[in-house]
Formats: sequence, structure tokens, C-alpha cells
Amino acid sequence: MRAPTTPRPVPDSLWRAMAGPAAATAPLARDLDVEVAIIGAGYSGLTAAHALQKRGVECAVLDANPVGWGASGRNGGVVSSKFRLSFPSIASAHGVAMAKRMHRLAHEGVRAVEALIDEFGLQAAQFEHTGSLRCAHTERAFASIRAEAEWVRTTLGDTTMSVQSRAEVEHETGSRGFVGGVLSADAGTILPLEYVRGLADGLTARGVPIFESTPVIDMTRADDRRVILRAPGGTVRAKQVIVATNAYSNLSDATAAYHRELVPFRSAMIATAKLPADLDAQLMINRRSYAETRRMMKWFRKVDGRMLFGGRDAFGKEGEPTGFDALQRAMIALFPQLNGVPVEYRWSGYVGMTFNALPHVGRSDDATTFCLGYNGAGISMASLVGQHAAALALGDKPDLALLAQDGLRPVPFHALRAPGVRLVAAWYQFLDAVGA
Repeated sequence: MRAPTTPRPVPDSLWRAMAGPAAATAPLARDLDVEVAIIGAGYSGLTAAHALQKRGVECAVLDANPVGWGASGRNGGVVSSKFRLSFPSIASAHGVAMAKRMHRLAHEGVRAVEALIDEFGLQAAQFEHTGSLRCAHTERAFASIRAEAEWVRTTLGDTTMSVQSRAEVEHETGSRGFVGGVLSADAGTILPLEYVRGLADGLTARGVPIFESTPVIDMTRADDRRVILRAPGGTVRAKQVIVATNAYSNLSDATAAYHRELVPFRSAMIATAKLPADLDAQLMINRRSYAETRRMMKWFRKVDGRMLFGGRDAFGKEGEPTGFDALQRAMIALFPQLNGVPVEYRWSGYVGMTFNALPHVGRSDDATTFCLGYNGAGISMASLVGQHAAALALGDKPDLALLAQDGLRPVPFHALRAPGVRLVAAWYQFLDAVGA
């Protein structure tokens, strides 16, 4: 049985260095009775708790590790108004009306982050609504993202996307590696660990109990239909449970079924030493987030006077050093100016990818709601979806468009996910290399 009784090591990331030590908290050490129990203290779980607290519903949050230990404290800090699927592809498969509903949800995710920042006064999270620039690595890719931006403008009435020329992208990024780009203005950057810790601190101040280092060993049903969550220090009885463990659902058998909804994909990041003033002035002058159009894309931004550079790494495991040297080579290929600048931080974690490339929110049974699978766009979407998961748990029916899911749908041949991901990744790398 997978049931860690002690917290696992916290990744030594730039975010952790900038945030400093977290406030000491105690694990669950008593039995508890609540209306709703939430497993997972990331963005989804905490925003679900926030929504419940605002409605006067007694709840408690349990996490096997400290707040921000998982993806909420390791990601690249990009607040985006998108899904992994493009809006034209959604319209092609499901109709324009559905694309409009999904478009609304994507932008509501950014509004959710802004509202939480304001409500809890999270200035330490350093949220900046500076936009996100997608940089095309080939003329073919540039034509594709230009066409997408025009479709979004004419079909969805969205004027927040604009095309930039090769010269404009080079001037802004400091890289000659791109032929043009598309700017999405409704996006921003944030310090992810400060954001999630700020949410937790704000909820704690409002009386919402958050129990860190409290793995849920198993979930059972009592005779009165309540759910019993058993942890090493006590049990929690609840009428409803929200599972918000995403790519780390396999830490315990109690949530292992939700792990089979996902194909966890390793994401790795490096951060350089602080850049010399002249170099700092050349690179990413508008302080946005940036991503390239390759299938195995890299993304980058400046933080704390440093270059932060990240990418997917299907061939390594969390905690292993593999992938970091390749990231540094890719960074220098795009930004030769950084050759010789030392890398001071290296860390990785898992992204929860789904088979249909969209988040999943729904009920797995009459007492359990789940939300997971943000496919690399989790800050904004998890901040919104957690609130909708709370509404579902209370019997409401929010408009979730394509995110709504009735019951669990495990990934086919889930046991073969690791070799399958590596095979697909190798094929994508080949296509990127030949410019296809």
C-alpha cells in the first residue's frame, strides 16, 4: 500500500529560495467531522475550500506533503487563458458554440487568479498581467498561429491576440531563433509557490483547517453513507469528498484510481544566475512569458533578474538529473548570449496530461468529486476549476462545457503509458528536428 507517513523532500527550486521558509504546521492528530473533505492542498483543493468557506460550508484540507510540494509549487508561473487544444480545433470537433463556452472558461481562469490575488492581498505572489508571446520556430508554424489568431478574432470576437513580425519578436526576446509570433494579451506571470502558500495562509486565517504531512491511507463508506478518510493521526468523516491530487494521485492507494485518468509527464526547469545588467536589458524586455511552437516546446521568462527556461522531458523521472543539460543546450541555442552564464537552480515535477488534452471535472460516485488534468495550464484553470468542483460537491450544476465528466475514464492501456510517452516524444523530437 502506498501511504507515505513522512513528507518527501521539497524540491530545491528558485521559487523555494525566493519564498523562504514556510510557516510550521501540524498534521492531523485527531478525529474530525466536516461537511466536505478535500484531498490535495494545491490550487484546486485550496480554491475549492475557499468557495466552500464563502458559502458557510465546513470543510478541511488534507495533503500528504507541505503546501506547494507538488505542481502548484514547481510550475513555471505562467497564468494563461488557453487550453492545450486550440479553439479552432475545439470548434472543428464540437462546434463554434462549444468553442465560445470553452473560450469563456479559459479567460475566466485568469479572472479567478486576479480575484484571489485581490481578495487575499497576495502582493508577494508578484502577479503581472503582461501577456504571453508564442514564438514560431518555422514559417509553417508562424502561418498556423497567425491563422488561429485571426480565427479567434473573427469568430470569437477576441481582440486580445495580435501578430508580431520576426523583427518585433527578435527585439523583444533578444533571440534570432524565431520567424514571428502571436501575443496573447490576457495572460501573465506569477510566483507560483508564493501564490499557493498565500492562499493557504489566507484560508487558515479564516478558520479553514489545512493539515499538511497528512496522507490519506484509505477511503471507505460508513453505514450512514458518510465517507471515512483514514490518516496516520486520525480519521475524517465527511458527507462529500473532493479529490484534487492531479499528477500525484498515486501517492496513496486511496486516490490511485484517479491517477489512471492521467499520463503524468515530467516537466523540468533551470534558472540561471542573475544576469549582468547589459544582458538583462537585452532579453525579454517586456517581462512576459514566452513559449515556442515546437511539439516538444520550451518556455522561458525572466524572474528575479534570471533566465528561467523549461521544457517537457519524457525520458527522465522526477528527482533525476536527466534533462537539465539538454535544457541548458536548448537555452543557449536560442540565446547564445547566455553561453557561460551559470545555472544555479534545477528542478522538475509532473504535469497531469489527459487523453483528450483537457481538464476533467466531475463525480466518480455520489459522494466524491474530482478535478485534475490541467495539461500544463494549471494556475488559471485549477484556480477556476476548484471553485466549480466545490459547486458540484454541493449539488450545483456549473457550466463546465467539455471539462465536465461523468465518472472516471481511465487512459487506455494505462500500464503502458511510460513507454508510450517516450515513443511519442521521440517522434515529436524527430518532427521538430526536420521542421515538419
